[in-house]
Amino acid sequence: MRQFLDFEKPVAELETKIDDLRKTATAASGDAGGVSISDEVGRLSDKVEKQLRALYAKLTPVQKVQVARHAQRPHTLDYIGQLITDFTPLAGDRQFADDKAIIGGLGRFNNQAVVVIGTERGSDLETRLAHNFGMARPEGYRKAIRLMEMAGRFRLPILTFVDTSGAWPGIDAEARGQAEAIARSIETCLTVPVPLIATVIGEGGSGGAVALATADRVLMLENAIYSVISPEACASILWRDPKQAPTAADALKLTAQDLRKFGLIDRIVPEPVGGAQRDPKTMVQTTGQAIAEELMPLLTVPPTTLVAQRREKFLAMGRSSIA
Repeated sequence: MRQFLDFEKPVAELETKIDDLRKTATAASGDAGGVSISDEVGRLSDKVEKQLRALYAKLTPVQKVQVARHAQRPHTLDYIGQLITDFTPLAGDRQFADDKAIIGGLGRFNNQAVVVIGTERGSDLETRLAHNFGMARPEGYRKAIRLMEMAGRFRLPILTFVDTSGAWPGIDAEARGQAEAIARSIETCLTVPVPLIATVIGEGGSGGAVALATADRVLMLENAIYSVISPEACASILWRDPKQAPTAADALKLTAQDLRKFGLIDRIVPEPVGGAQRDPKTMVQTTGQAIAEELMPLLTVPPTTLVAQRREKFLAMGRSSIA
């Protein structure tokens, strides 16, 4: 059952009418009135598409936050399931435990052997609890480090998928060295001698996202977000009022369009009309094509050049143009 966001109320009403008409048509199959019902459904469907185009053409930053967090957007496991063949999951950090907030393993992307790593939120209450809502603990980042180092040894490109509100902030994570694990993961991203493509598919939150997204090419879905802090947390700190989240979202410049303008990401992947949640299969295919186009030129770059260019890319971010 499709879930609608607050600002999609006009579309929800139209689609409810369409569903009611279709039920009527089914009940009255064979009647002459079925033709007029079919015409009305077509007219309303056209109106829905126009409404969606109009709404999504002028989304505010806080509305993009809602879209990025939509429960029905495709998640990391959906991308792996459609884009990666012969996928073999690899578990554990060889130190403490296996963190299911981060999925990783070996597989083939367009017949190219790759290592895949991504944060997984889960799609319903049971899986969200199992994956800790995509918030990784230190063992998750140490698992990612282990897989990236393995990719480096065997000269396998790395694909990462980012969709997390941030690293798990619990006392257990802090006790096991959360900050150190994130820093080491970023360091490994910077030094691994193979192509690394990161894609922000939903929410890219703070260091928990950067730990997997310090890449040669950073892609971002059209309605995804990427920020050092959530708008709600930012509003609570600056204004001591979570209701100021829309103001914070605007100030944070967390949309793909803002980040591309600042040179912090490399490519925006267009979403279907109405967002990735309305057509997950097409979204995954479009993302796969974008990843393939970015990966191919990197496969022939010498490892030392690759690492040097990646390092310079991130060192250049935020540099003042004033001498």
